Amino acid sequence: MAKREVDIVIISDVHLGTYGCHAKELLKYLKSIKPKMLILNGDIIDIWQFSKSYWPEAHMKVVRRIMKFITEGIPVYYLTGNHDEMLRKFADFDLGSFKLQNKVVLNIDGKKAWIFHGDVFDVTMQHSKWLAKLGAVGYDTLILLNSLTNWFLTTMGRQKMSFSQKVKAKFKDAVKFINQFEQTAADLAVAKEYQYVICGHIHHAEIREMTATDAPGTVLYLNSGDWVESLTALEYNDKKWEIFKYDPAKFNTDVDEDDKTDAEDLDAKLDVNLLLERFKQEAS
Repeated sequence: MAKREVDIVIISDVHLGTYGCHAKELLKYLKSIKPKMLILNGDIIDIWQFSKSYWPEAHMKVVRRIMKFITEGIPVYYLTGNHDEMLRKFADFDLGSFKLQNKVVLNIDGKKAWIFHGDVFDVTMQHSKWLAKLGAVGYDTLILLNSLTNWFLTTMGRQKMSFSQKVKAKFKDAVKFINQFEQTAADLAVAKEYQYVICGHIHHAEIREMTATDAPGTVLYLNSGDWVESLTALEYNDKKWEIFKYDPAKFNTDVDEDDKTDAEDLDAKLDVNLLLERFKQEAS
């Protein structure tokens, strides 16, 4: 099957290593595209909840596919989030086409794009990190229960439901937080004279022109959503941004046939020992 060419792909909040991660769906998406640039905007690997006892093969295949992009010379930016904040001590690490950073500013067809995860705007993260981590465990448990419920609903021929979306809809504070997050990002971006501000973190995909609160000017606010519930990504092609939404009906073919080839290519092209040595140098 011919791969779809895309200028820029941005994904965030994959949460590899957790029960809620839809790694199989993400793998199918990644195998269907040929990006000129890939930006991983935080919380790709959930180090907060990482456990050696839960790392399915599908999660490893996602990592392998991303590394395959790197070996092909495709620029890959890994921007750190709160769930993978441990990687922030390696910020500014780069190896070939791979760059690990906390944020990045790119010139996209003459417009400046400010790209970062967005947890810096989260008051809970700044002052009560233990509460944020507890909430992450609770969220993952909710997703696990939701998956079980949806299995029963599907078996009975009924429509799936989202627990977390219903919870967010019930609580005005959740909606208020999202609105404040988006407005804060827009205000700062306008002040810095950026044309795009691109975040993740809140698991809510969005593309919206926003006006600053206290200064004249507008900015295009974008959020890539997540691969836990919404299964979305941001795509930039032909000078236009769009939200990609995973549709199972369009990905009903088996994509595992080239996994062995992926592994062989990585063994041949990627010097893993060199990568580990560079990380050690950055840490020392």
